[in-house]
Formats: sequence, C-alpha cells, structure tokens
Amino acid sequence: MSTQPAANRHVPVMVRRCTELLAEACRRVSAGQVPVVIDATLGMGGHTEALLSEVPEATVIGIDRDPQALDLAARRLERFGPRFRPVRTVYDSVNQVAAELQDGETLAGVLFDLGVSSLQLDEAERGFAYSYDAPLDMRMDAAADSADPTAAELIAEISESELKRILSEYGEERYSGRIASAIVRERQSAPLRTTAQLAAVIDAAVPASSKRTGGHPAKRSFQAIRIAVNRELEVLTRAVPAAMDAVAIGGVVVVLSYHSLEDRIVKRAFVTRTKSSAPAGLPVELEEHKPTFEPLVRGAVPPSAAEISANPRAASAKLRAVRKTRTQARNTV
Repeated sequence: MSTQPAANRHVPVMVRRCTELLAEACRRVSAGQVPVVIDATLGMGGHTEALLSEVPEATVIGIDRDPQALDLAARRLERFGPRFRPVRTVYDSVNQVAAELQDGETLAGVLFDLGVSSLQLDEAERGFAYSYDAPLDMRMDAAADSADPTAAELIAEISESELKRILSEYGEERYSGRIASAIVRERQSAPLRTTAQLAAVIDAAVPASSKRTGGHPAKRSFQAIRIAVNRELEVLTRAVPAAMDAVAIGGVVVVLSYHSLEDRIVKRAFVTRTKSSAPAGLPVELEEHKPTFEPLVRGAVPPSAAEISANPRAASAKLRAVRKTRTQARNTV
C-alpha cells in the first residue's frame, strides 16, 4: 500500500470546470444560508479540495464507500476543519445524507465523479487491474466489515448465462460467450482466486486475430465484473434522480462519466427533467408538464486536449450538468 499523500497520487478530472459550476451554484443559493455541496464520490478529495479553496463560505460533505479513500481524503482536507464532513456510505444514499443537513444549510450542488478511482487502480492488492497479480477482489468497500462479495466469489457462483450477460452488457465484450464458457470450465478444475489467473483464462478465450488492437483482451471483462461486484449501474440509476430531488432551487448536479453505460443513465435522468412532459399536440403546457431543470452545458463535454495530455485518465471523461429551476411536481407519464 502506498504511503504517498492523496494530493500526490491523484489528479482530479476537469476540476476547473466542475469547480466553476459548483461555485456559481453556491453563490446563487446562499442568501442567508451556508451552501453545501455533496461530493458523492469523494475518492481522494481532489474536487472537494478545489471547491473548498475557491468558495470559503461553502461546506462539502464527502461520500465514499471505501474507508481507505475516506481516511486519505480526511488527511488531505484536514486544514478546512468542520467545512469538510466525511460520510461512509454508497452514493445512492445521497438523499438521506441531504436530509441530515444542519439548520441554516442548503444543498447547492451534488458532484458525481464515476467509475473506479486512482486509489483503487493503483493499489495492486485491491484486485482491480489485470496488469498486477493480486487477490481477485474488486470491491470498492474492501473493509473487514463489508458484506459485499468479492469478484472471486461472484465468478465462482454465477451461472454461465448470467456471466455472459454481465460481460456483454457491462463490458460490451464481443466474445462474452466464449469467455463465460472458459471461466466456467476453469472453475470446475480449481477456483479462480487471482487477477492473473482470470486474465490468463480470458486471454486464452479471445481469438488471436482480435488481440492485435484494442489493448489487453481482459480490459472489457474486468470492467464488467467490477461493475457487477459493486452494482455500479444500479446505484447510479437511483442516485442521479435522488440528487436532483435533493438540491435546492438554483442548485446543480454535475456528473463526470467514463463509459457509455454510465453516460446513458445520466443523460436519461437529465433529459427527463429538462424537457417538457406535455403530450404531443397539447395546445397549452400545464404547470405539471414544465421542466424542473435546465442544462448548464451543451450535451456531454469532453476534457481539453491539454488536460488529456497532462492527465491521460481524463481521456474518456464526459461532463454533464443541470440546474434546478423549480420544484413543481411533474406528470412524467
């Protein structure tokens, strides 16, 4: 395990744009109130540090299911005192966290920086990466008291058909059937307990002609299994609407996603509330059909070429952001 401080181990993605959007929301909603931002995927605290530095009146509540991340971020953010409050939970609990704001506080924004963090990728023993040989874990919450199954436990128990579905749907893996069959055959001889064992099985199952491009043949399968272990898409589907419900009028929800499955869920949630729900041909738009949010950026914004050059992990990022304009309940049927 690395002993480097969090600030030396992680470069937050699109931090300036995220900070601008959240800072503007803090100033917009803060009349007589303390603006609060929930960093729903705290990680090592880079985005939170930037916001607390930029907006001295703001408080940030940092959510993470990973106790190691919470510990590292707390040390990084110690100088901000009570303006930073860590919470160990999964980020679909964002509405429960928001419900516990203190008197005089208002929720100005929620930030989601999705996917796997630098901490989890870089700690070989966490078992997220096919490039290291390590126990096949992949849990974002790998603490002793975690009830989540490991990747090794998942692939030991799952049916071949369900494994094929996970690889195909979550990893968009062309050879999901071949890989699922190979994993099931291998586990009948001996359990797959390490990343190297799993990567070798996947590599052997993928045709040689397909290995010439596209990176390591295990890349998509590892992504898919990680998503399944941590229930990432299920959590995200609940979390974004919950965050939109929780923010105050004038508040924003900002999301950084890193693959098409995440971005599709975010886009759907945002479109639902930024478009009129009036039936086609209705002569007058009723109050309950009017949008409750407005887009703050056009579509999905990628990082600049300069940022990608400085931080290659930003390359696949897409930013979407919306602002709450009203709270009128809507008929979205």
